[in-house]
Parts: sequence; structure tokens; C-alpha cells
Amino acid sequence: MTKIDTTTDGADEKVNWLAELRGLAIMLLAVLAFHSLVAKPFYIPSTSMMPALHVGDRLVVSKYPYGWSWASASFHLLPRGEWRLWADTPEYGDIVIPVHPERDEDYIKRVVALPGDTIEVRGGHIWLNGAAIKREVMPPVRIPFEPELLCNGNPCLNDFEAYRRREANGEQFFEPDTYRETLPNGATYLTIDHIENLKSDNFGPLTVPEGAVFVMGDNRDHSADSRASIAESGLGGPIPLENIGGRAEFITFSLDGSASWNPLSWWGALRGERAWSTLRPALVEQNSAAAE
Repeated sequence: MTKIDTTTDGADEKVNWLAELRGLAIMLLAVLAFHSLVAKPFYIPSTSMMPALHVGDRLVVSKYPYGWSWASASFHLLPRGEWRLWADTPEYGDIVIPVHPERDEDYIKRVVALPGDTIEVRGGHIWLNGAAIKREVMPPVRIPFEPELLCNGNPCLNDFEAYRRREANGEQFFEPDTYRETLPNGATYLTIDHIENLKSDNFGPLTVPEGAVFVMGDNRDHSADSRASIAESGLGGPIPLENIGGRAEFITFSLDGSASWNPLSWWGALRGERAWSTLRPALVEQNSAAAE
């Protein structure tokens, strides 16, 4: 009688946990390298860059346009330093990721002055090298009323309450004062500026040192940027280029305040019209600078 072997091939083999952990470590290092050298996702937690960026936007930040520095590394794993590899300078209007001078916190702001520029803000209006940039009054942007959208535990859009409107069908939205700015290279974008005579409405003049840029948020009255001191949670002046961690490229998707940890809520919270929107400023021909 032939004896049947009921054992299966490899049944006695043990899992090689060392090899499994090594494979996992290699995968994690590859992801970290990609995020540090090529591109990484970014989440918008505040209103400082409205109307270009809304709270809840998810976007892609490229890491290579200005070269690499300590600020390029994800999670700020590298020590701070003044070195840069394959260094380049941002252009007017670029939306960049500056790292705070003292804290490992990523900000997101727009470049409005380059190395060697003298910048001044008068009544909320930017002057570069003694000339006012072009600034036009525009029809107010329409911002959806999203009371569930929270920033630090409070409704993010409370600052625009005086500009809340309601249509006949009951739809509510905000329409704050809106302007279009155009920088010397023709980069053009919208800003919100609805409060007069704030400290941040008047700044400088200040000459941006070599190896640095001056950045501001598009929501001018609610942005802690190069105009604000470090004590005011701002960036304390021009940002060294080695502190720039990348350039914002495009929005991948956006969720309003109704989203929760339940994935079933995400579909209804999607702001479909914002997906795949470019964050590079439009360029227009500009004959000369013009005041408001």
C-alpha cells in the first residue's frame, strides 16, 4: 500500500521577519525620498491664502524648482543650514512653502518681492522699487458659507461675517472686497483686503537682501507673513531661500467642513470644482505699473 503524504510543500517554512521588515523599511525610505526630492502632498489649514486656497484644499508641492536644502526634507529631519544644491530663485507670484525661522512649521505664501527689491506697503497697496504695482478693484469673489469648517475650534470664515449674503433660494455665501494685483513679470492673482488701517496695511520700505524673498498671504488682513514679526506669529521679514521647502503646483481635491473620519462622508464633502486647479499665477502683458 502506498502511503499518501498529506503535508503541503512549504508548510514548515517560517516567515522571515527580518526580510519583511527590511522590505518595509526600503519602501518607507523610497516614499520619504520622493517626498523630500520630488513632490509631496500639502493640506491647507487656514484662510490666509484665500481666495486662491481654501481651508480643506489638498495640493501637490514640488520640491525641485529652487533646488534642495534642509527645508526640502520631509518632517524637517535635516539640521538647519545655509547650503543649497542646484539653487534657483522663485519668480514673482509663485506660491511657496517657507519654513518658519525658528520653528519647524510650514507656511504657505506668495512671493511678492525678490532679492534686491525695495518693498513698501501703503494703505494695503504694494510698492516695488518706488512704483506702485497694478491693483484693480474687482467684483467680489463668492466664498461658500460653510459653518462646519473649523479653524482652531472656531468657524474659519467668521472674519467675513459682515459680507454674508443670501440669495432668494436661501443659498448663503460671502462676498468680501476683492482686488487683482499684477506684479512686474505679469503674474496676476486675486487678493482679499476688507479691513482698513491695520498695522499690516503699512510696512517698510525695506530692501530684500540677496538670497531672500518677501512673501505675503493673499488674504491680506488675516495673514501672518513677512510683514509680521515672529512675536506676532509671522515670518519676521524676508525669508532666506534655504528656508523655502517647495512650490505649490495644483489642487488635487478639496473637502468642505462636512467631512468626518467616516469615509462615507467624503463624497458629499467634495468641492468638485476645485479639483486639479493650477496654482501657478496667470501671466499677462504689462506695459507699466499702475496705481489703484
